[in-house]
Amino acid sequence: MIEKSLKGKPAYWIWLAFLGVFIVIGAVCYVRQYLFGLGLTGMSRDVSWGLYISQFTYLVGVAAGGLMLVLPFYIHDYKAFGRITILGEFLAIAAVIMCLMFVMVDIGQPLRAMNMILHPTPHSMLFWDMVVLLGYLSLNLICSWVILTAERKQVHPPKWVYIFVYISIPWAVSIHTVTAFLYAGLPGRHFWLSAIIAPRFLASAFAAGPALVVIACLIMKRVAGFDAGKKALDKVATIIMYAAIINTFFVLLEFFTAYYSNVPGHIESLRYLFFGITEHGHTYNNLVPFMWVGVFLNFLSLGMFAYLKFREGNDWILGGACAAIFLALWIDKGLGFVLGGFVPSMLGHITEYYPKANEIGVTLGIWATGFFIMTVLYKIAIGVEHEIE
Repeated sequence: MIEKSLKGKPAYWIWLAFLGVFIVIGAVCYVRQYLFGLGLTGMSRDVSWGLYISQFTYLVGVAAGGLMLVLPFYIHDYKAFGRITILGEFLAIAAVIMCLMFVMVDIGQPLRAMNMILHPTPHSMLFWDMVVLLGYLSLNLICSWVILTAERKQVHPPKWVYIFVYISIPWAVSIHTVTAFLYAGLPGRHFWLSAIIAPRFLASAFAAGPALVVIACLIMKRVAGFDAGKKALDKVATIIMYAAIINTFFVLLEFFTAYYSNVPGHIESLRYLFFGITEHGHTYNNLVPFMWVGVFLNFLSLGMFAYLKFREGNDWILGGACAAIFLALWIDKGLGFVLGGFVPSMLGHITEYYPKANEIGVTLGIWATGFFIMTVLYKIAIGVEHEIE
């Protein structure tokens, strides 16, 4: 089936070439970082996790979000999801690969990743994060490829593959739960010390992942003649809306808990993110504009989803709502959550984080790699669908 990715219209090759440019830029920037060290990034003693880990955190959620497409089809036999379930599994593959790449560039020397395998430490959340990510990647590779091959041959998938499908469902929950435990298990960081981090991560994941799939479906409908079906997209939009509402509720709970209990460590992080902190006549507020843009996009998307729920909408409104919630959650988890936990520091110092050009180049290169993989996999899936038709 791989040969289907080698045939396409000029727009397909132009898109891959466009992504290839950013992949090359990212590779060059990473070589510079490998040679000169992590000093080329904006990370410091006080902010030891930066853009790389924040993107990793967000993308784990995108990968886990594929569960919202797999669960209705395989467990509840919701036939309308028949054409998009494979897209959720392929999205998970691309997202997990991006997660692993962000971890590799963050640890500096790639060979350091072997320490987790050569010297396993079961008491460490990092060890279990590696286990669940590699396991989820393997499960999705096996399930998606075997089922797609059976679909191409127009035969029933072998029964043994459904064992892996059913295992992958709770496994999807585990990857973002373990990621949440990485933060909630650090008692020195008050902003992350909350039992609600894991549910909050899962709620945002169940909105972000399906939102990206819907955007991809709308694009493929226009450029590749692939129609996922109105019933399926409407149901996914409903899932995204409810997940986004629950995530918004969880964020508001964080504000209530911090301000009502008057916990200084928790309040200061929220103040820094949304209002800024003034100290010695200087105001630290580099993330404030981003956070309020995220708030606006979040409520804008909820309004658009509500309009789609009660009124007959169109693809542009659906695509705009999905793009808005995807960006809003990226700002929340891909910027604010990780960086807000470091400011102020455990000693009360304020050290703002500004990603440097080399760091941004590596990040763009990894995102481009993920979209490249996702595009190729989706091209294969669409090719099989057209072949069957």
